[in-house]
Amino acid sequence: MLNFLPSTVLLILTSILLFISTIICFIPILFFVVLRLIFPFAALRKTYSTIFMSIAEAWIILNIGWMKLTQKTKWDVKVDGELEKEGWYLVTSNHQSWVDIFVLQTVLNRKIPFLKFFIKQELIKVPVMGICWWALDFPFMKRYSKAYLEKHPEMRGKDLEATKKACERFKLIPTSIMNFLEGTRFTQEKHDRQGSPFNYLLKPKSGGIAFAIQSMGEQLNRLLNVTIVYPGGIPTFADFLAGKVKHVVVRIEQIRIPEKFFTADYMNDQVFRAEFNSWVYKLWQDKDQLIGNLLSETKKA
Repeated sequence: MLNFLPSTVLLILTSILLFISTIICFIPILFFVVLRLIFPFAALRKTYSTIFMSIAEAWIILNIGWMKLTQKTKWDVKVDGELEKEGWYLVTSNHQSWVDIFVLQTVLNRKIPFLKFFIKQELIKVPVMGICWWALDFPFMKRYSKAYLEKHPEMRGKDLEATKKACERFKLIPTSIMNFLEGTRFTQEKHDRQGSPFNYLLKPKSGGIAFAIQSMGEQLNRLLNVTIVYPGGIPTFADFLAGKVKHVVVRIEQIRIPEKFFTADYMNDQVFRAEFNSWVYKLWQDKDQLIGNLLSETKKA
């Protein structure tokens, strides 16, 4: 263990190790991306997807390796029931930091299919990672501001249509669809600006997972409702790399998705939309209370 090193040294070391693991896995991904562009046959799509996800899972294993080498983090993880590697999951979590993604990958890697995140369209331009996300069929979402939609009402609902189209591709191979319902990382400033009714969460946005549920249908095994708590305070990514995250608490609840959600029309059925939004709101109420309880427990410990 190298966690005895000064935080600045750890920050430099882990950054180098993360860069190396990323490049090691990017090279084979780039090779198969070129191959897919040359031979873009539908019959090979499942094969390409399997290869890309295997490489991505190997990347996570490499990252877990350097995390164990450089960090001394106490992990408190509890899962409600057994997880399946060969299944289809919808996964959601509270979102506080870029560290959340590494936490989710660490606790779920190879326990369920590789996580596919909904990410902003602009991120496809990120060097190296943009190509990886495209290869892995991450759903790229283009968000429109209220002002833009007022001037261009024809674009209303386009982001949800993109969600539905992306989810159609996930029917070919077991997949975990990850969506941060809050749409952005939690900060107190965002919380206050929203007038959020929750203590530790921003308001959830239901449209994305509603369309995912309707697109995938009963093929979705269940919803994994993940709650992440950092008892020492919400860390930055630099804190994480510097070995300053000493304690991570994760709770994973498995929820059966009501059958009626698979066939209802979220876009056009206002009654159903209100019912679905209430279901999501109740999930967030319970999560907010759970976060408060977990923080109180860890303070007493």
